[in-house]
Amino acid sequence: MKNWRVEAILIALAIVVLGVEIRGGINDFKNKERVVSVKGLAEMEVPADKVIWPLMYKDIGNDPALLYTNMVQKNKAIVNFLKTNGIAEEEISIAPPEVIDMQAERYGERNTPYRYNATSVITVNSRNVDTVRKLMSEQAELMKQGIAITGGDYRYNVVYEFTGLNDIKPQMIEEATKNARASAEKFAKDSDSKLGKIRNASQGQFSIEDRDANTPYIKNVRVVTTVNYYLTK
Repeated sequence: MKNWRVEAILIALAIVVLGVEIRGGINDFKNKERVVSVKGLAEMEVPADKVIWPLMYKDIGNDPALLYTNMVQKNKAIVNFLKTNGIAEEEISIAPPEVIDMQAERYGERNTPYRYNATSVITVNSRNVDTVRKLMSEQAELMKQGIAITGGDYRYNVVYEFTGLNDIKPQMIEEATKNARASAEKFAKDSDSKLGKIRNASQGQFSIEDRDANTPYIKNVRVVTTVNYYLTK
């Protein structure tokens, strides 16, 4: 009789424990269904660390040999100007001249005073952004040597780049994640809930853009992180 009572008590306790476990599991399952999705933004302004500067000029003439000689002399003058002002030889490249025979053009003007129109491009590819920017403001010195550096051709625009993204990625991801959590905590507080663990997260793509049209040598780096959190009571 005594053994029967002990067994009944044990069975009753087991049922109670099982009920508690089932209830806890159900509540836990319900809590996992309550999720908040938030986004965290991180932005940083950084100076460009690389510049590509095409120096383009045009020349015209009727004698191809003389035109070629003139362009060689002008190229030497430009290269000398660059080297004298701190640009290394390995940072300078000279493209083959682009020559147009105006009389051979199908839709060209037949009565042009000069038959040949040549374009020459010398490109500076440098990490010394400040030095190159200073030279840009001094390129009028080439005018004294009869060399007119021209612009307006979309193919030969100055390009500033930022190549140090890997160095700032961890810092920016951390900041974006913190901002996302702050938003999630505010949501949880407003909804009378508690913020649980992260369900999942995804990192958006980094974007690098000019800060504005007037300062392309300053870049704005941006990333948005999406984080999904569980909400608990």
